[in-house]
Amino acid sequence: MIEHQIDISTDDGQMATFITHPESGGPFPVVLFLMDAPGKREELHDMARRISATGYYVMLSNLYYRDVRSFLVHREDPASTEHMFELMSNLDNRIVVVDAAAMLAHADADAVADASRVGVAGYCMSGPFALWIAAEFPDVVKSAASIHGVRLAVDAEDSPHTRVAEMKGEILVMAAEHDDYVDRAHYDRLVGAFNTAGTKAHCEWVPGAHHGFVYPNRAKFDKVAAERHWELLYSLFDRTLKNQWV
Repeated sequence: MIEHQIDISTDDGQMATFITHPESGGPFPVVLFLMDAPGKREELHDMARRISATGYYVMLSNLYYRDVRSFLVHREDPASTEHMFELMSNLDNRIVVVDAAAMLAHADADAVADASRVGVAGYCMSGPFALWIAAEFPDVVKSAASIHGVRLAVDAEDSPHTRVAEMKGEILVMAAEHDDYVDRAHYDRLVGAFNTAGTKAHCEWVPGAHHGFVYPNRAKFDKVAAERHWELLYSLFDRTLKNQWV
C-alpha cells in the first residue's frame, strides 16, 4: 500500500489529507472518506486503509482545517467535547462541497486516481455531507453512503432529502434503532423521499444498534452491525465503481 499525508490548498487554507491506495494496478476509483465529528485520526486512517486495500484511491481530509490544523476529541474532557461541537457548528453541506471539489481536483491531477468514478462515505456528522456531495457532483459520484448519519431529512434548506432527485449514483443509508440523533420518523422521511424521487437507494434500519456502532473503540460498538456495514459498503463500491464504465 502507498500512503501520503499532504496538504490540499483551498481558498480558505491548507486541508491536511491522508491518501492511501494500492501500490500497483491503477488508476483506481476514488473514495472520499469523510471524517466524523471527533476528528481525523488513526482510527479513521485504518478504516480508509481497509477500503483502499480492495482497490481504491481513498482520501481522508481534516474538515476542520479552517479553524485548526488538527483535532482529536478527548471525551473525558468537557472542554474538548465543547470545542468539538464548536468546530462542527462551523461546517455545513455547502462548505464541505467546496472541500470535496478540492479533493476531486487533486485526484484528477494524480495519474493513479480515476476521478471519473467516485464513491463517498460519510459517518455521523458527515453522513449528510456524503449525500449532498452526491447531489452536487452527480456525473462523477457513482455511489454514496451515510452510516449512522445525522440531519438527513430535516426542516432546513440544506437538508439532503430535498435533493434526492439530483442523485444519479446509488445510495446506501444505515440508521441505528437507538440513535439519539435520528429517530424512526426521521429515517422514514428520508426513505419516503428516495421512493418518491425514484432514487436508487438501499436503506437499512439496524435493530438494537446505537449511534457510532461501527467504531471498535467505542462503548456502543456492535460487531455484527459493523461487519454488515463493511459488507454493504464493499458491495456498493465494487458494484458502482469497478463494474461500470459510464
